[in-house]
Amino acid sequence: MERNSPPAPPKWEGKVSARLNGAVADQIWPLFKDFFNFHKWFPGLATCYGIHGTNGEPGCIRDCAGFSIPSDSGGDSVSWSNERLIAVDDDSRSLSYEIVDCNIGFESYVATVKIVPQGDDGQAGCVIEWSFTVDPVEGWARDDLVRRYEVGLQRMAQRMEDALREGMERDG
Repeated sequence: MERNSPPAPPKWEGKVSARLNGAVADQIWPLFKDFFNFHKWFPGLATCYGIHGTNGEPGCIRDCAGFSIPSDSGGDSVSWSNERLIAVDDDSRSLSYEIVDCNIGFESYVATVKIVPQGDDGQAGCVIEWSFTVDPVEGWARDDLVRRYEVGLQRMAQRMEDALREGMERDG
């Protein structure tokens, strides 16, 4: 008699967003499309660089490392992930990527980031929407992971707005 294995637990899904009042979608989109330089914006990410392909083109892979998410070994060890860009849509200002290897316990992780213009003319700021699906991570709670993303995205949005404002002040 065959024994059925228990069904896999449902994937965790999460979505966070951040509103930027001081930057429009056309200013923010290039910062995300610069896939190999994500460390410039995401807090806790010490390095990010390309290890395969052309930056911003589907199929390229980046190596990210830092302290943004604890590694499987715990403590203060550096967490790392290799992430493949799987889709880019300039018209909708969205991209999707997957983690292909990591030491943070993520399996089957896929995320989509979309930059949504605000206002009738798209000039009233923008919203960054970041959604993900991932297999449940042992020792974690889904809500804790969503909170980490929320905090990280809010800090990242602030860094982006500050950099754009400083650039305008310097150039203006």
